[in-house]
Amino acid sequence: MSFRVEPLSRLNWPALVDLFSASGPVGRCWCMYGRIGPAYRNRPPDENRREFQQTALSGDIPQGLLAFDGPMAVGWCQVTPVEAVPYLMRRWLGAEDRGQETWFISCFYVRKGYRRRGITRTLIEASVAHARRRGAKAIEAMPLDGGKSPSATGSGYVSTFERAGFQAVAHRDTARPLMRFSLS
Repeated sequence: MSFRVEPLSRLNWPALVDLFSASGPVGRCWCMYGRIGPAYRNRPPDENRREFQQTALSGDIPQGLLAFDGPMAVGWCQVTPVEAVPYLMRRWLGAEDRGQETWFISCFYVRKGYRRRGITRTLIEASVAHARRRGAKAIEAMPLDGGKSPSATGSGYVSTFERAGFQAVAHRDTARPLMRFSLS
């Protein structure tokens, strides 16, 4: 299957709202975890949504990518300069060599009924191209190693990132490496 991928914009914001309203957890977080950490849980979902919308649609840099099947959004990937996700940026020991032009893939959501069809891989590849076009020198992620933890994940799996050419550069714990893809 092939999916069309577009950067998040004012024009396709309603498609993201529709995608997130189809789910419980993602509709509560609104991709605020990487920005403010677990504090997002103490705020009403509408407050997270308003803050994310304001942030995502106010700058020159799209805050993520949407995958579409026809007119319907079926996948989301938040990909930003690492500075946009300060909570995640501070959590990684071993990433002291991170350069100024590093981007971060911090979360995914794939619509039920579309999972296990390669959307995450498509979004990773599109994220690499998107970050490269915007001058990034590297792109990082913190996926879960499904072989070491049975947890569900909104950050993707190590095996998918490995197939896309990412390499582990640091570990917070054995199940969650910091992975990097060099663009220089």
